[in-house]
Amino acid sequence: MDSRLQSYLAEHRDRHLAEVIEFVRIPSVSSSTEHKPDMTRAAEWLAEALRKAGLENVQVLPTKGHPVVYGDWLHAPGQPTAMIYGHYDVQPADPLEQWNTDPFEPVIQDGKLYGRGATDDKAQLYTHVKTVEAYLATYGKLPVNVKFCIEGEEEIASPSLPAFLEEQAELLKADAIVISDGPMHDEGMPSICYGLRGLCGFQIDVQGPKNDLHSGLYGGGVANPATALVELLASMRRPDGGIAIEGFYDGVNELSEKERQAFRELHFDDAKTAGELGVPELTGEEGYSFLERTTARPTLEINGIYGGYQGEGLKPIVPTTAAAKISCRLVDRQDPDDIMKAVERHIEKHKPAGVTVKVQQTHRGKPFYISPDHPYIQAATKAYEAGFGKAPVYIRSGGSIPIIEVFSRILGAPVVMMDFGLPGENMHGPNEHFHLENFDKGIATLCQYWQELGGPVSS
Repeated sequence: MDSRLQSYLAEHRDRHLAEVIEFVRIPSVSSSTEHKPDMTRAAEWLAEALRKAGLENVQVLPTKGHPVVYGDWLHAPGQPTAMIYGHYDVQPADPLEQWNTDPFEPVIQDGKLYGRGATDDKAQLYTHVKTVEAYLATYGKLPVNVKFCIEGEEEIASPSLPAFLEEQAELLKADAIVISDGPMHDEGMPSICYGLRGLCGFQIDVQGPKNDLHSGLYGGGVANPATALVELLASMRRPDGGIAIEGFYDGVNELSEKERQAFRELHFDDAKTAGELGVPELTGEEGYSFLERTTARPTLEINGIYGGYQGEGLKPIVPTTAAAKISCRLVDRQDPDDIMKAVERHIEKHKPAGVTVKVQQTHRGKPFYISPDHPYIQAATKAYEAGFGKAPVYIRSGGSIPIIEVFSRILGAPVVMMDFGLPGENMHGPNEHFHLENFDKGIATLCQYWQELGGPVSS
């Protein structure tokens, strides 16, 4: 980061932190009707912050739910346009008794900002606002064109955003989408996430006799739905830990040696993790490490299974029904609808006699992947080296953020995830906080990133 930007940010740091505190103080809980006025207040507060930073065309745009805050600066002809995505809504603060401070009266202690939404996503989002302000205040221009698209429904799965993106695709058109809304790999170890798993969730219901039957009178002569369900679920798994459903792995890329080496360089400790989890050992698909299994390979997990008598003691019956809830995490080019069709075909083929089986899809989300060799990812690598003094590691996430794939698909632009949070900052939990060291390093990283994309600026 050049000296002019550095001096400006140092001079105004106290004001910037005071603004972040003011932002976190707004209880913008998107899931609560009680806080709907606070959602409006947060959107308007953020819009005013964008105007003060020097952004133009700032608007609070309506959706079917909470509004989207938009602003832009488009005076860098011939340079890329980056769209910055974030969210101003937060999770509920419950349970309040487990907080050491008031979640909506943020405080700074030991270099950390405590408050609901501090790391998810208000302070991280604000690094982008202050980066733009620093450039415009010192140079009067930016190395690239920027647009902000800040929603208010991320914490409730962004129900209004896909339609909004479709409707406003021309307004939001960009060459790259940049997001800071998650944790780095570890403290002092910046990272770039280049893959997110998708999701296909479904429920299997097995129907047997019209009511519970006496197992002494009918057991062995009538199909038991619980037994049928167990057989059906077992048929979905191979002895080597892989998934036995035909077509399940369609669209899955084999990991390159470069990717596998990146996983090895994270120096993951299997024995330590097993001990922390309280299990004898870590298991899974043969031929893959724990990190590869949990981030870069698809899965099928039984999340719940039930049927028959659940009370104290034994009730000897043949139950009338049994059911299971299942989630599949997807990678690369797997499509949740294709996976669902493959599951349905498998169930029809392996359905035990004497029962009726119904399947209902409950969740869907496509995976996201961008090559670590993409020029915008490589630019982010150089920016992290400048901001944190250390090259980032490349990681995948085992979780799912379906809206990222939606952004990439609808707007046709690569998504670059540049996170500045840390894993232990209690995102969604009591005593959520954000390390302010990463607020400063995050801004320094972003200042460099825009120059990596658009070149240095001069007055």
